[in-house]
Amino acid sequence: MKNLALDRPLVSFDLETTGTDVMQDRIVQIGAVRVELDGSRRSYASLVNPERPIPASATAIHGITDEDVREQPPFRKIVAAVEAFFDGADLVGFNSIRFDMPLLMEELQRAGSKLDLSGVRHFDAMRIFHKMEPRDLTAAVRFFCGEDLDAAHDALADATATLAVLDAQVGRYADLPGDPEQLNLFCNPDAGKQVDRLGKFLWNDAGEAVFNFGKLRGKPLKEVAGRGDGRGYMEWMLNKDFSEEIKGILRDALDGVFPQRRS
Repeated sequence: MKNLALDRPLVSFDLETTGTDVMQDRIVQIGAVRVELDGSRRSYASLVNPERPIPASATAIHGITDEDVREQPPFRKIVAAVEAFFDGADLVGFNSIRFDMPLLMEELQRAGSKLDLSGVRHFDAMRIFHKMEPRDLTAAVRFFCGEDLDAAHDALADATATLAVLDAQVGRYADLPGDPEQLNLFCNPDAGKQVDRLGKFLWNDAGEAVFNFGKLRGKPLKEVAGRGDGRGYMEWMLNKDFSEEIKGILRDALDGVFPQRRS
């Protein structure tokens, strides 16, 4: 490390997973680099059998398939190696405070690990990036338009500035589509897949609405509504902090009316 003065070893790590739910999803690959105080480095990498199917949406991101991990060890079989590699080191990742670390902690706990990370210092390069290079509208106007946004947080001024930024972005990046349909897909890669605006329900390949969160992720809404325990869970959801759109879908489903995908 040229600029960071280490006083203990540093492990940079990254996880590829079955999804983005830190409580429910599993690791399919772990990679880490350990830097010792003398500057020497060693690496650790392993594919991991999550002992569940890898969703196609996850494979589309990291390219790891069920076949790739079929003969690989589950996390509990590599936990000793992970413990040894991480022991006594500070940590660094990219978006790791919010995602990689909590998910890793869940996997360690399930594997019965005794690794103590409570006193570890954790550096997140993404948080540093976002704090040092603000990504708010004022910064966008300065970067793309070469102007200062004097009336920031005035709604009309912000709306006017956003138009200028969008037009400048399309002009700046050659690979950013200027066609509205393609630009929509660029900004909303799940466009056409979402049943609701927040994507709590998605359309599956059969055109059915399926849950996209929690313990019912991937389960068809119609199937869940046909089970006693499923109905109970849906009724519980109606009393929680979900949008009115979601609650409307749930109420209709409980009455036997299910979303229909437009062709």
